[in-house]
Amino acid sequence: MKFTKETLNLENGLNKEWLITNGIGGYSSSTIIGANVRKYSGLLVAPLTPPARRFLILSKIDESVEIRGRKYDLYTNVGKEYISKGFEYQQEFEKEIVPTFKYKIGTTQITKTICMDYGKNTVGVYYKVKTGGAKAKLTLAPIVNFRDFHTVNENHEFELRQEIYKGKVKLVVDRNSQTPIYMHISEGNYIEHQNDTFRNMFYIEEEKRGFSAEENHVVPGVYEVEIPAKTEKEISFVCSLEANIEEIDVKDLIEKETKRMQEIFDNSELIDKKDEKLIKKLLIASDNFIAYRPNFSLHTIIAGYPWFLDWGRDSLIAFEGLLLVTKRFEIAKEVLKTMIRDVKYGLVPNGYSGYDNRPLYNSVDASLLLFEQVQKYIDYTGDYEFVKTQMYKTMEDVIENYVKRSWCW
Repeated sequence: MKFTKETLNLENGLNKEWLITNGIGGYSSSTIIGANVRKYSGLLVAPLTPPARRFLILSKIDESVEIRGRKYDLYTNVGKEYISKGFEYQQEFEKEIVPTFKYKIGTTQITKTICMDYGKNTVGVYYKVKTGGAKAKLTLAPIVNFRDFHTVNENHEFELRQEIYKGKVKLVVDRNSQTPIYMHISEGNYIEHQNDTFRNMFYIEEEKRGFSAEENHVVPGVYEVEIPAKTEKEISFVCSLEANIEEIDVKDLIEKETKRMQEIFDNSELIDKKDEKLIKKLLIASDNFIAYRPNFSLHTIIAGYPWFLDWGRDSLIAFEGLLLVTKRFEIAKEVLKTMIRDVKYGLVPNGYSGYDNRPLYNSVDASLLLFEQVQKYIDYTGDYEFVKTQMYKTMEDVIENYVKRSWCW
């Protein structure tokens, strides 16, 4: 997906969205111009009990650059009465594995790439700034929240506590001391703000859906990075629920994620020169829906972003395309084990609560889909031993309960 200056207008910018995930139910998502149009948008939406209890942690970062005493805002935000116009400086948006934004002010060029640390509640933003004949000052304003991603903090006043250690900041939002937020930048100065509330961010898509569409965020402070003239500088910004983030180089994070996806491409044996781009897009998209449940020590399939967790029937419908066609057979086995883990009265759970991970039984056809996908697993792998030792007894119980209609309580 690539958009150039000619197509980066406001209409396209607000209607085209991107998403990347972290493999445990968390994600990063916004529009191609960086304006958040949903309450579900955010640079770090993190599951507190993966993959459940997803919370908005970092809404976005508002970037500005100062050149020859003039400040240029690169961000685009939407309010009911205004739209800031940072998109006018944007030259390009491109996403294959990770999203990249390019901006230009005169001879100064700014590139921004976003990447998540796979398996962790961590997002990194990599900046490359190339100056021309004048020095520049890059300012980064992280816009923070701490709330369930299904809600909004409308008219909210935040209580914020900060601990600052040079480029690293520890934040406690609204007394949630059990889940502090950490931020770190590779260089630059941090200037703490007091009572800096970002008021009334407006979510266009939520208003269309009939939901509350405005909310407040908090700006804990800003980072400032001085860049000399005729210089190319690389800057890493990291936001995380993990404490030890000082050593993360986001450029390395991007390379690690690229290597991980390349292994998936290679192992799939699906890539051919004729349809290489299309197949890679499909493999990247499919990978987003595969998540690990630490409390089960098993993988599962997310039914859909941004709203859903793993739903039994949806996950099983997608099972063949996501895991068998792509030859991810070990994960396929784990997903099947997830599906039978909490079978009750012959019913495969149609999902787990997003708040306390309770199994939910509201689908009579998920168990039937299980049988179909087990057969497809055998067709692709010939692995009868797994089915015999890990699946067969539960499948017998499902049949017995269907005959008895034990689930008709």
